[in-house]
Amino acid sequence: MGIGQVMGKGIFLDRDGVINPNVFNPSTEEWESPHRPEDLELFPWSLESLKRLLGDDFHLFLVSNQPSYAKGKVSLEDVKAVHKKFHSILVKNEISFTEYYYCYHHPQGVVSGVSIRCNCRKPGILFLQEAQRNHSLDMGLSWMIGDRDSDIICGQKAGVRTILILNPEELTAKKAGKSSPDFEANSLAEAVDIILKA
Repeated sequence: MGIGQVMGKGIFLDRDGVINPNVFNPSTEEWESPHRPEDLELFPWSLESLKRLLGDDFHLFLVSNQPSYAKGKVSLEDVKAVHKKFHSILVKNEISFTEYYYCYHHPQGVVSGVSIRCNCRKPGILFLQEAQRNHSLDMGLSWMIGDRDSDIICGQKAGVRTILILNPEELTAKKAGKSSPDFEANSLAEAVDIILKA
């Protein structure tokens, strides 16, 4: 980084349960990521919340574990079709993410090539390190927002402040509630209030 160059600040966002609701899967009786484009819808407050962050000069980064393909629940084409719809909604509303980071791996998967342990699956911090390096981010001014303990641990390991979205589905499934985030919020809108006041 050159002398006098200003470092940027980033918001690392989980997607499912934070920007859009999870979808109940009757076959597994679990709340999961949307598997089809028609299953994806954003929370009513998400677009305005993202615009507020952009208005305060944050770079937005999506950091999402998407293991359904590795687990054989859905095709990679379907996973990418869901992202395509997500991206199109953002573009239509003039919201720009600096990067999208998706991890398709899972150590207990069934699909060859993606059923592995990796450094990009949260709480691994590979994607956050890449973002810091590629976009000259000041991690002390950056944040992670997620609804699982793995999101919070990831953010803490990378040196950013953390906000846990209190998602009843994840708390019931015991995928949240054991970490120690800097803040807790009931929605992305509340999380943005916290960030802009900090």
